[in-house]
Amino acid sequence: MNDDTSAKLPDPDQAHLQALSALVDNELAAAERVAIIERLASDPQDSARVADYRAQNTALKALFATPQDDVRCIFLPRRTPWWRTTGIAAGWLAAGLLCGLSAGWLRPYFSNEQPAFAKRADIAYAVYAPEQRHPVEVAAAEEEHLISWLSKRLDRPLKTPSLQEYGYTLVGGRLLPGETGPAAQFMYQNDKGERLTLYVTATAKNTTAFRLLHDGKRSTFYWVNQGMGYALSGQTSVAQLRTMAIDVCSALGGHPEAWR
Repeated sequence: MNDDTSAKLPDPDQAHLQALSALVDNELAAAERVAIIERLASDPQDSARVADYRAQNTALKALFATPQDDVRCIFLPRRTPWWRTTGIAAGWLAAGLLCGLSAGWLRPYFSNEQPAFAKRADIAYAVYAPEQRHPVEVAAAEEEHLISWLSKRLDRPLKTPSLQEYGYTLVGGRLLPGETGPAAQFMYQNDKGERLTLYVTATAKNTTAFRLLHDGKRSTFYWVNQGMGYALSGQTSVAQLRTMAIDVCSALGGHPEAWR
């Protein structure tokens, strides 16, 4: 038997991308299509990738479509100036992106409505998560005092949700300056030394959609419930962080049913 047989096996990553492309091109069987669509509901990265594919298809059709390919296309003379064709393609690309945003595929990645507390939470994670000697002001050994102190400073009853199910234990917390008042940061750590932070502060908004702020390797899921802004930050996978954020929201009295 030829030893090179294994080299001809398909790349799992390549096969995965091909399946997403086939979904966009309507080339999948019904059962496989339904399975992928269901998985996309809990996978923001692949959802964004599918939206990108749709936008690219729209732009390419605008550039290269003929009347036979699409009866709705704009009929252009053979010697249409390049700048006009490019402008039409850009318009279709923008339309595709807008469709992705309105349908929710790209909304977590292209939102311009990120509140200040979400950005502060991301920065606070970047500053304190790498800290080895002083990651928190009050350690988890004094959790009762920590909760009492921060609740008094924020003038709201606070609590620390458990993340033991995911292998993270409470390290402690600290008081931080927020946009219009005090904010609290609670830090968690797993056996590998990986850390998450939960940022809490009062905010003028009553509710917001569940959104994602992404900066390099850092990700922050944030939301608002009953006048309180919450943000869970970390460098774990977006899918896992989203799952944990949903559980944290529920534990803190939120209603994340619509996000699942």
